Amino acid sequence: MASKSSGTTVREDDGACPVIASLEQIGSRWRLAVLHELQDGELRFNELKRATGANARTLSRVLDDLGETGFVDRRIEEDAPIATYYSLTPKGESLEPVFDEIECWADSWLEEEALAD
Repeated sequence: MASKSSGTTVREDDGACPVIASLEQIGSRWRLAVLHELQDGELRFNELKRATGANARTLSRVLDDLGETGFVDRRIEEDAPIATYYSLTPKGESLEPVFDEIECWADSWLEEEALAD
């Protein structure tokens, strides 16, 4: 339930709105970069590192976080040399339309801002 005070709406419940809750799971720069790169399919750790520009420590932490929250799967091939592959889960794949919409927004508004400068 929401109440109005001084012209603004204040939420009376303790739960975050769905947008804020969603951004808490996917909203960091590196999480978004990894999720976006994996939209095209499975990648090895070093491929993700090159594609995102993240350092190894940051990428490792982000991949662990995304795995724990159910967005990314990890697959290890034990043949020599050992290789670790990352891919999106169905939960991660469901973000594709979100990335499409963000790209459309960016095409419209970021280009407009560049022209205004």
